[in-house]
Amino acid sequence: MGVTWKMGKAKTDKPTETQTPIMTRTPPWGKVMLLEQGDHYRINRIVINPGYHISTQMHYHRSEHWIVVAGTAKVKCGDEEIILTAKQSTYVPMNTPHRVDNPGVIPLVMIEVQNGEYLGEDDIIRFPEVDENIDQSDISR
Repeated sequence: MGVTWKMGKAKTDKPTETQTPIMTRTPPWGKVMLLEQGDHYRINRIVINPGYHISTQMHYHRSEHWIVVAGTAKVKCGDEEIILTAKQSTYVPMNTPHRVDNPGVIPLVMIEVQNGEYLGEDDIIRFPEVDENIDQSDISR
């Protein structure tokens, strides 16, 4: 399952010499576009295709704030599950397992703001996926 990053230029009405490069990666579930980053923050535009989700994960060194721009998000954060629609947001604290599903029929578009002392990809701890429709006690080992 490869992930590719593509470099582009920010679109403006008038081209300038200082346009911000935009990085885009396309995981199987959708698209992530890096909009801006600094020493302790990163802002992404995330698109999750209908019926897909990001993996259940957590981070030791960063928190995240998600703002829904379009579509519907089913968010699991710790032991809580909420539904968010356009103009709604949620906060994901550090050290908290979380996941976002798109249960809708249109793409889910979110803005993600990451904050923390370290934002490296190696601070993503992914948890095994569990099919909620299967009784796990019935699975042979």
